[in-house]
Amino acid sequence: MDIERCYLEPSETIDSDNPDVIEYARKAVGNEKDDVQKAVKLYYAVRDPIRYDPYSPFYEPVHYTGAFVLGRGRGYCVSKASLLCALGRAAGIPSRVGFATVKNHIATRELIEMLGSDRFVYHGFTEFFLEGKWVKATPAFNSELCAIHRVHPLEFNGRDDSIFYQYNLDQNKYMEYLEYLGSYADVPVDTLIEAWKNEYGKDRVEMWIDAFESGAMNRHKKFEEEEVMEI
Repeated sequence: MDIERCYLEPSETIDSDNPDVIEYARKAVGNEKDDVQKAVKLYYAVRDPIRYDPYSPFYEPVHYTGAFVLGRGRGYCVSKASLLCALGRAAGIPSRVGFATVKNHIATRELIEMLGSDRFVYHGFTEFFLEGKWVKATPAFNSELCAIHRVHPLEFNGRDDSIFYQYNLDQNKYMEYLEYLGSYADVPVDTLIEAWKNEYGKDRVEMWIDAFESGAMNRHKKFEEEEVMEI
């Protein structure tokens, strides 16, 4: 199977040629030569060190670049997936970003109130091309957050898809995949924002953007301290 060059080359949001991204990938991979094991090392270099933060800026392409996410040390599912994609390309692994609509049965009260919905449209993950097939890797939730929400941290072996579990540690419903929305060589920022406006309301999304622009959105708001609730 021939892989399109776009999955190996940098793009507007997938800045695999950025020196900080290249160096982060180099340190994570070390002397590993096998692509599967390199992908595994990169996954764990994003899952926990880069903390999950749903209150991350989202409305400009720069917000998804690896350099930006590394600089913040945190990001939401799409920005963390974009970083992992950039690291994969920097390590010579064909990589792309994939999207789905999911229903989260366990979330925080504050996040649900902010969204006005339990549906997460354009949830993001990374896909690596390994051993002749595309494999999904979801680096969104760091292990410390998983312990708070009583869900299994997602593991990744480079051969099987790593996607959210259907149930939590108490065997209650956790994450439900409703629809896959396709895979892309670059984060489709305009498409994502338009989909959010359709799902959550134009006024609500524009209010989030205004909050970031004005500085009212606290970038260090601690999601891990919010009240967890079952929906």
